[in-house]
Amino acid sequence: MNIVHKISDVVITPEDERFMQMAIDLSVENVANGGGPFGAVIVRDGEVVASGTNRVTANNDPTAHAEVSAIRAACTKLGNFKLEGCTIYTSCEPCPMCLSAIYWAGISRIFYGNTKDDAKAIDFDDSFIYDQIALPYAERSIPCNNIMREEALAAFRAWEAKIDKTLY
Repeated sequence: MNIVHKISDVVITPEDERFMQMAIDLSVENVANGGGPFGAVIVRDGEVVASGTNRVTANNDPTAHAEVSAIRAACTKLGNFKLEGCTIYTSCEPCPMCLSAIYWAGISRIFYGNTKDDAKAIDFDDSFIYDQIALPYAERSIPCNNIMREEALAAFRAWEAKIDKTLY
């Protein structure tokens, strides 16, 4: 393994840089194709499993971020909702939604190019979401009201009692 350089205890290899360049190339190409400036590549065992680009405005889908698109494609290809052992290379530091999706998918490593501050500088600012999450429900800009909890618990009770459930 050729080591390009280290960031703290993380070894960055030429392979890491190759996959990151793929994500960056996807982001640049996507801008030319009417999408947002974001690209992502998911890799397992040195092979590209899937890639994705930001198609929020092209698809009228606020969840069509590059990372989420790549995760959806990788899960479909592998026939599994878990991507353990995979690495995601993304052209920009993941937003709160994408970071959550990465954790839910069980991806093992994240490499990113642009920072959230770089994104903020071109009007992709996610800081308000982080700020909102930290607020008490009553202080959030979108009202968040808990109703009919007892009725809603019926599904949780059924899940808890289910013997043949698949945990995730």
